[in-house]
Amino acid sequence: MNLIEINELKIQCFVGVTDEELLRPQVLLFDISIRPLQSWSKLNDNIRNTIDYVAVVQAVEVLVQSRPRRLIETMAEEIAEMLLKTFPINQCRIRIQKYILPQTRSVAVVLTRSI
Repeated sequence: MNLIEINELKIQCFVGVTDEELLRPQVLLFDISIRPLQSWSKLNDNIRNTIDYVAVVQAVEVLVQSRPRRLIETMAEEIAEMLLKTFPINQCRIRIQKYILPQTRSVAVVLTRSI
């Protein structure tokens, strides 16, 4: 199985359950794994034949920063839907970490979607 992994992508955005939490941007940490439709044996060492992970990062940043959300679960669903519609992939896994509870290092949601 071929995977492209984007690890520890930091994005500042507005997310929070309470109105107070939504007043200040937060930095979230994203791990994104995508499984391309194309076999790597057919890439011919040409970037046009693979997934441009710079484009993936930019698309995720635009989506995440497009509007405030209450739940990181909602954000994960929206990212997965966008990736599966936009890029030639057949599976994605999204992990989002949020730093909100002082007694924890982080809380996280993990979502996997396939076509």
